[in-house]
Amino acid sequence: MAATPRKILVTCALPYANGSIHLGHMLEHIQADVWVRYQRLRGNTTHFICADDAHGTPIMLKAQQMGVEPEAMIAGVQQEHQADFDGFDISFDNYHSTHSDENRELASFIYTQLRDNGYITSRTISQLFDPEKEMFLPDRFVKGECPKCHADDQYGDNCDNCGETYTPAELINPRSAVSGATPVMRDSEHFFFDLPQFEQMLNEWTKSGSLQSEIANKMNEWFETGLQQWDISRDAPYFGFEIPDQPGKFFYVWLDAPIGYMGSFKNYCDKRGDIDFDEYWKANSDAELYHFIGKDIVYFHSLFWPAMLDGAGFRKPNNVFVHGYVTVNGAKMSKSKGTFIKASTYLKHLDPECLRYYYAAKLNSRIDDLDLSLDDFIQRVNTDIVNKVVNLASRNAGFISKRFDGQLSTVCSEPELYQSFIDKAEHIGELYEAREFNRAIREIIALADKANQYVDEKAPWVIAKEEGKEAELQAICSVGINLFRVLMTYLKPVMPKLAERAEGFLNDTLTWESIATPLTGHQITKFKALFNRIDPKAVDAMIADSKEDVATEEAEKAKAQGPLADDPLADEIEFGDFAKVDLRVAKILECEAVPKADKLLKFKLDIGGETRQVFAGIKSAYKPEDLVGKHTVMVANLKPRKMKFGMSEGMILAAGPGGKEIWILEPHEGAQPGMRVM
Repeated sequence: MAATPRKILVTCALPYANGSIHLGHMLEHIQADVWVRYQRLRGNTTHFICADDAHGTPIMLKAQQMGVEPEAMIAGVQQEHQADFDGFDISFDNYHSTHSDENRELASFIYTQLRDNGYITSRTISQLFDPEKEMFLPDRFVKGECPKCHADDQYGDNCDNCGETYTPAELINPRSAVSGATPVMRDSEHFFFDLPQFEQMLNEWTKSGSLQSEIANKMNEWFETGLQQWDISRDAPYFGFEIPDQPGKFFYVWLDAPIGYMGSFKNYCDKRGDIDFDEYWKANSDAELYHFIGKDIVYFHSLFWPAMLDGAGFRKPNNVFVHGYVTVNGAKMSKSKGTFIKASTYLKHLDPECLRYYYAAKLNSRIDDLDLSLDDFIQRVNTDIVNKVVNLASRNAGFISKRFDGQLSTVCSEPELYQSFIDKAEHIGELYEAREFNRAIREIIALADKANQYVDEKAPWVIAKEEGKEAELQAICSVGINLFRVLMTYLKPVMPKLAERAEGFLNDTLTWESIATPLTGHQITKFKALFNRIDPKAVDAMIADSKEDVATEEAEKAKAQGPLADDPLADEIEFGDFAKVDLRVAKILECEAVPKADKLLKFKLDIGGETRQVFAGIKSAYKPEDLVGKHTVMVANLKPRKMKFGMSEGMILAAGPGGKEIWILEPHEGAQPGMRVM
């Protein structure tokens, strides 16, 4: 037991409530859980909480597609997430949701404090608006042509092809990813968190020495480029919390998401009744607060979150522990290869403790990506855990049970050897504390090698055949069992279920303090298999199952696929609305590619007595020379639109999902330019 137990609150990043947990997510939760279990093993008061991140436009839209209310969808996802975490023995004290009364109250309180303290400003901004869905579009819900490299189908904030960043308004031929409509610019009042006011505080926090060096360096880069005000509001329709005194305005999901840590802990405190929420969150708290997160959300957790807490009168985190991504077999997780593995799929085939051990054996305190090499995974678990650790118990337990009725020797015959194992406790503990799990595992397995070497040298199976050496046999095997006890105590944070089975076999509770004294004259139980080696066929089956998961998902999509499923009919209109559209047969007189535009073709069209210039984004489907002389149909009374490359005076009608699958409408032979399409 620690002399003065620390008070620690640990969180993991909140999984988004619109998808399943996969093995990439599990890296973070296993890393945090190992650290938490170590702290508890050392007697520190440690609370471990998490929640689903349940707000935002994607959740609202997905619920609409499913035909359910968002509340029903997120409740089902939360149940699935909790089952996955339980399956991997993630020891959360509380798992909650950001869509909760606690989170609503805390988000409103923090916002009000920030507003009253002068950290919230408002101004009118222009933003792309979907006229069909009648909603403002987040950056990632606008797609179009990159203004730099002209790659098509790029998101509204950055280009996957060239890496350029920009605003949605800078996209060429933008379209709504929700409805496909061409968005328009509209003004709206937005609310901003004045982050620049916290630059000095954040600088000091960065230089406190507690952050990972990579994070501190990245923050310094952000300081050099200059901090910007942060837009914290979104317009209705939006699934989230309405901003106090601002009807139709909602908190941006990233404002209330980290407050979800507080909301989940508040919910836990209220259920327990014996934990003081303020003791962990007040500005002068002596408790410790740590966040485990992935490197993709560092910006929010290292800038906005501590600034929000500071501005609202709360304490800041002691540290934000950041990890890298998971690759499988040296490559990005792939659905087609079956390496995009859901947690639930893994649990159908393999022991969760195998992954816990493998991740721990490769994790360190840096932000390195971790590769799950499946061949190495099989070999390392089978070699380290089965052949070295568990085998140490099995090769000694049989003699103790059969020859000595489960009774260990009354003395430790190898005190120096045993003490050499205990002497590693402080160092291994320091490695756990520093999140250098891979180094801790190396130390533990080196001890396992040393223990097995001792047994090999003593050869109890030989001594068992010799007359008059009963006491020596009992002493050797008792030392082997005691060394196994030490190893399992060191591994307990990583493999809690194996440790639990080991405790049943040893008839003893494994604690960091108790291993200082070996078990002597102690009764153990009959040995039963503690752990099964990984069968490569089970890994193959998991991969096959993952591919099947993808196939099932695709099949479900296919059921609803086809033109109408992919692009449902628009709302009904009156005949008078349709009659306003003047469709005319047009002859293509000229057609040429537009320089520096990957998608556009420029047309000169004859509509019977006059010509029109029209731009159409069908370059991916047609060669310009193949279209000259053809007849097509155009919207002739569409208001001309000024584009970067010239004025477009109408719209050519075409059908298809896009890319090479686009077909212009061609009237039957006999139709003449200028004829109205009825």
